[in-house]
Amino acid sequence: MTKNKKWIILFLLPGILLFSFVFLGPIAVLFGTSVTDWSIGKDISFVGLKNFTYLFTEDKTFMDGLKNTIVWIFLQATFHVLIGTTVAIVLAKKKWYSSAIRTIYFIPNVISSAALGMLFLCVMNPQYGLVNSLITKITGEGFIQNWFMDPKSAFFAVTMTWLPYAGLVTVLVMAEMSSVSEDVYEAAKIDGASSFQTDIYVILPLMKNIIGTSVVLASTSMLQKLDIIMMTTNGGPGSRTMNMPMYLYKTVFTSNDYGLANAQGVLLVILGMIVLKSIRKMFNMDAKE
Repeated sequence: MTKNKKWIILFLLPGILLFSFVFLGPIAVLFGTSVTDWSIGKDISFVGLKNFTYLFTEDKTFMDGLKNTIVWIFLQATFHVLIGTTVAIVLAKKKWYSSAIRTIYFIPNVISSAALGMLFLCVMNPQYGLVNSLITKITGEGFIQNWFMDPKSAFFAVTMTWLPYAGLVTVLVMAEMSSVSEDVYEAAKIDGASSFQTDIYVILPLMKNIIGTSVVLASTSMLQKLDIIMMTTNGGPGSRTMNMPMYLYKTVFTSNDYGLANAQGVLLVILGMIVLKSIRKMFNMDAKE
């Protein structure tokens, strides 16, 4: 072994040990206990694939959570990133309002999700909320809508608590755009391209990698979304706004069924890997330069 290889192994070793201790070990336990009947106060027993079979054939709440999670991942990967990228292109023009709008637009990203949930509970309150008051003012008729507890509007209301606020995507795309040489803009201008054509046909293709990274970040964030749902609807009404992390949490702390919860955890990990692999393939992110 050469001297350089020894140094490489020496420097990588702490990271590998930390990763093994924090992630690989718990993931192995997760997979191992997902095929058991495990509750606090009872002995653990092996049940094979019974937990997985139950989730897919008998547990309607889990299927609703899985469907909602997939829909939210799609919305995050498309509309959320599209909004953030569009705002970035507009703000990159460096107009007089760019700095103020960028700061305001990023504020939801620095507020905790729990606080954001409380904020939206007030804004969409059926009695004194800003949304109902505004609609009443515009229509001239009394308008009362319980946005989070009405099955017809709950999914839409929860989606609106995060979908439009793509401040992180905006910042990432703007950072990448700042590295584009002014020569590129000048060349497009000399060729007769308008500002809109330059953005669509020249700048956006150059942003492919950072947009792909934004899609990965936005999509995988939906696999962790728990606190804002807990603060607004708690997964209800019924299972209308249930997602996989929320149902996993309830299975552990309400039903005391760790085996079933860990089976859900395994499916959550698998779903995350499928999403990640699909996005990387779509944006050709594994290709070597």
